[in-house]
Amino acid sequence: MIAIATVLFAFPLGFFLRNRLVAHITYIAIYGYCFTFQTLYLMRSWVGGSHEAFPADPNQLPIAYGVVTGGIYLVGNLLVALGYRVGSRRRTRAVDLDPVK
Repeated sequence: MIAIATVLFAFPLGFFLRNRLVAHITYIAIYGYCFTFQTLYLMRSWVGGSHEAFPADPNQLPIAYGVVTGGIYLVGNLLVALGYRVGSRRRTRAVDLDPVK
């Protein structure tokens, strides 16, 4: 779910919003909501007996899950920065509207 949200929202937020801080905060808010919902969904599966996302031992930390979600978070913030860079270049490109010189 967080990977889908990152692909759908990260680059467009950076591209269309003129303020980089607002773009990053908006992405963080979307990511935080999706991360919470995804973790809740996976936790319910874990309680039901699935050990695909989390280890079977409740005392063992799910490091792999943290690494994957942290990597997606990093990639998302990089996509926001890339979108902002591409968008700002496109907005500041000078166009000469005077055909006669």
